[in-house]
Amino acid sequence: MASPGPAQEPALSSRRSKITPERAQELYTAVLDLLRESGYASLTMEGVAARTRCGKSTLYRQWGSKPELVVAALHGTRRTLLTDIDTGSLSADLRAAMAVVEAASDRDTALMHALSHAAMQSPELLCAMRETLIAPSIAAIETMIRRGIERGEVAADNPAVPYVAAQLIGIMRARPLLPDRYATEGFLTRFVECAVLPALGLPAPPSGP
Repeated sequence: MASPGPAQEPALSSRRSKITPERAQELYTAVLDLLRESGYASLTMEGVAARTRCGKSTLYRQWGSKPELVVAALHGTRRTLLTDIDTGSLSADLRAAMAVVEAASDRDTALMHALSHAAMQSPELLCAMRETLIAPSIAAIETMIRRGIERGEVAADNPAVPYVAAQLIGIMRARPLLPDRYATEGFLTRFVECAVLPALGLPAPPSGP
């Protein structure tokens, strides 16, 4: 079959550009909500179409397949919750970061768990999950630590420094699996105060009454 000639290419481009950026955001939001509700295996193009009142053929024409749509949704709704935190103090930065994560944990953690198994089977999906859900948080935490080192709060050769981001990402992932122990409000902040700050040689704030 002959490939599209120059006269046909604008028509193909036009067909793929019918969805506006605003409509695409609506679709992406619906995809991630469905993932949180039912998981990756239960997500279908039909379900997305029904949730968004969009034709299934439109979804296939624009994205081609469920994995491509999910990858696009991850990139299209990428958020950087921690990058604006800069209190002037590493201990306060880390506590503020955990307060932000705690406020968003129900949605973000549910999404990570919904995607984790499927990502192990799809290099493209795994890459998208790392780039949009994990890497920005790691980069933000490492920036906080670098600032703390530059201010002289923490020694650059402190052996705990390379592991702080892994600690925090790990406890975020583990928390929903152990709700009886880790589901209490403020747990992530207390984890920072009791497990992370002492390892960095930083004093924890005084306990409340």
